[in-house]
Amino acid sequence: MLTLKGELVFLRALEPEDLDLLFEVENNEELWEVSATSVPFSRFILKQYLENSHKDIYEIKQLRLVICEIAGEALGFIDIFDFDPKNKRAALGIVIINRMNRQKGYGKEALELLCNYCFKHLGLHQVYANVGDDNVSSKLLFEKAGFFKAAIKKDWNLVEGKYKDEIMYQLIN
Repeated sequence: MLTLKGELVFLRALEPEDLDLLFEVENNEELWEVSATSVPFSRFILKQYLENSHKDIYEIKQLRLVICEIAGEALGFIDIFDFDPKNKRAALGIVIINRMNRQKGYGKEALELLCNYCFKHLGLHQVYANVGDDNVSSKLLFEKAGFFKAAIKKDWNLVEGKYKDEIMYQLIN
């Protein structure tokens, strides 16, 4: 079985051609809350990011992959970040860009593929995700993928002048 290929999607490394897609995602203000971003990114900065995306996860402590439909269309991104090889854990994040492609199983399969990769190839003991309590779709996604609710971080994120709770989901190998 290939680690990064499923029945619906496959995960691939970033390519220079992904600049426009990356620009769209990183500058979408609707996504800033989940990515802890508060400023737009220039094409120049994102191009530099793409040029350095080949660096080893042990060096830069993160890895972003493109989620692609089996036919090849890019659907979104899935990330490993806060990679901690000493404690054998990492955080995960996922975005399916077009709302029309959500709730079709792409995200769940991509998440399962990435978890398998983390456990099999990176030797991680656990992966986790931080999800806003009001992000119902993401909570369901992580729960369907086998993650359990490990903690509720009260008043964790200040969003538009109001504090919001954040839930930590974990999956232990």
